[in-house]
Amino acid sequence: MDETSQIQPPPSFVEIYASRSGKLLIGKLELVARYELCEDLATHLTEQASMLYHSGNESEEGVLSGIHAGLATEGSVVQPNEARWITLRLAELLNWRSPKLPEIAAS
Repeated sequence: MDETSQIQPPPSFVEIYASRSGKLLIGKLELVARYELCEDLATHLTEQASMLYHSGNESEEGVLSGIHAGLATEGSVVQPNEARWITLRLAELLNWRSPKLPEIAAS
């Protein structure tokens, strides 16, 4: 990845790595790399979430909550605040209602 990357993470993702004053707490290249990972995970999980729902799970929220729990476990490749963002993005991609997830304090 180079400095000329055209990828612009959405404000909802940038907030994860911004101070209260809006200053980025990590470098732009790292921000873009983290965003790409999280967006790719959300996109990849759409099929799995849909299959889980259609294979007898009671609710969309239950499927999303379970996926969030898996993403937020210790040792995950994503941080808890990223796991929350991925889950909400997954709901958006599936046109499902966003589940109620705990707010994570800023870094």
